[in-house]
Amino acid sequence: MAIITSNIIFDLVGLVIVVIFILILYFKRAFNYWKSKNVPYVEPIIPWGSLVPPHKRTEPIGDEVARIYRDAKKKGWKHLGFYILNGPIFMTTDLETLKCILTKDFNHFVDRGLIVNEKVEPITGHIFFLGGKKWRNLRTKFTPTFTSGKMRHMFETIADCGVKLEQYILKEISYHEPFDIKDILGNFATDIIGSCAFGLEINSFTDPNNPFRLMGRKIFLRSPVGNLKFLLVSNFPSIGRLLKLKLLDPEVTKFFTKVVIDTVNYREKNNVQRHDFLQLLIDMKNNKDASKQPGDGKCLTINEMVAQCFVFFIAGFETSATTMAFALYELSKHLNIQKKVREEIDRVLRKHNDAVTYDSISEMKYLRQVIDETLRKYPAAPFITRQCVEDYVVPGTDIKIDKGVRVYIPIKGIHYDEEYYKNPEVFDPDRFTDENKQKLKPYAYIPFGEGPRMCIGMRFGIMQSKVGLVSILKNFKVSLNNKTKEPLKFLAASMIPQVEGGIWLNLEKI
Repeated sequence: MAIITSNIIFDLVGLVIVVIFILILYFKRAFNYWKSKNVPYVEPIIPWGSLVPPHKRTEPIGDEVARIYRDAKKKGWKHLGFYILNGPIFMTTDLETLKCILTKDFNHFVDRGLIVNEKVEPITGHIFFLGGKKWRNLRTKFTPTFTSGKMRHMFETIADCGVKLEQYILKEISYHEPFDIKDILGNFATDIIGSCAFGLEINSFTDPNNPFRLMGRKIFLRSPVGNLKFLLVSNFPSIGRLLKLKLLDPEVTKFFTKVVIDTVNYREKNNVQRHDFLQLLIDMKNNKDASKQPGDGKCLTINEMVAQCFVFFIAGFETSATTMAFALYELSKHLNIQKKVREEIDRVLRKHNDAVTYDSISEMKYLRQVIDETLRKYPAAPFITRQCVEDYVVPGTDIKIDKGVRVYIPIKGIHYDEEYYKNPEVFDPDRFTDENKQKLKPYAYIPFGEGPRMCIGMRFGIMQSKVGLVSILKNFKVSLNNKTKEPLKFLAASMIPQVEGGIWLNLEKI
């Protein structure tokens, strides 16, 4: 019996050795991809590729991608490759090439290369992840939602949320405690998106632990295991589908599915019509035109509606709250800039009978410069992706990007490039005066991406950020509290910039 057991153990050990040997050969072959194309690349390690393994990560992946960009620029590399697990990634430091990828030759790079598995996880089938024909049809349908006319219509809702923000701060300021400003602005943005997207009154300031806030906090933080699962699904999609791996917390999926289904049922049962994003989706769902086919992005199933509402929520509340928080952080450190912003706010509002309106907000050019500079230093998406859908030769080179290869656009790396921005670590809104913007090299500033897949909700995000900042700055002086740990350190597990320990500010009534 002991001999049989020993033989089994020996056979298992031998099998493991063989499997490891095969995997090593597989990765060595995969890691020869860029060398065979004579493209400079970042050395990989088996099995993680060129990036830091998830369990050893001490900085966000966006910062690591920016560092790869900086190192490549120092070496004089215009084009380079690296690996995530076994997957080859192309990156360029040349803005002309970037223009081709994002705009000029967009048809070669329509997709983002993000995994959509609508059968297993329907909520991933939203406009941000989708590619091809379905993405085009949805984009065409959604674009009118963000016209000037629709923005004006939604402005009253946003302004009302600004009033609630002011009232909350006035109430809390009497306790003389510092404010976790990101948390407060998260409440503000959640109320806006809840109303504009779902037609729901969320009242985050009176109920900061409402389900929308709780779910919002869960979405953007991944554990090392979650990051590993994302890497696995991204690089081995067939394995991900076979194992039916899900990227989102099931509780998040269940919550948003229930909210959308219940709201749609209520509206249809009671014949309720609203001028909001959900109503657009309901109209698409009920589109009975025989030429429309389920799954084409022209008419929607209830699961597809859930997916679009989900991405509208996460893109609308978190990115704007983050931008406003970093803007106030910088203004708390640069009191001269804060004073200049407040003077503009006071001057413009006096012209409009002290009313925060769509027109008065639009006139605040220096405030927009502050937001633009904030987005340069702290882009909500430090990098974005594209996937080659048709073999592509990089103009002026013999480099061929094969179909299926992903491209990383290092937004934060570009935004901190000294070739385009003198003293990039310095916060300077004057970089974005009308005159200086004309001097800025095209594609050197892309916080919302660029080209046909540029962020569809950019104008909405800027508008609500302006309202939030005006609501605070016209009433309160902002200063930095010593609870804020400097220099700022960003959470390694977060997909967007989040500060360890939070951003704590003092607010003083003017």
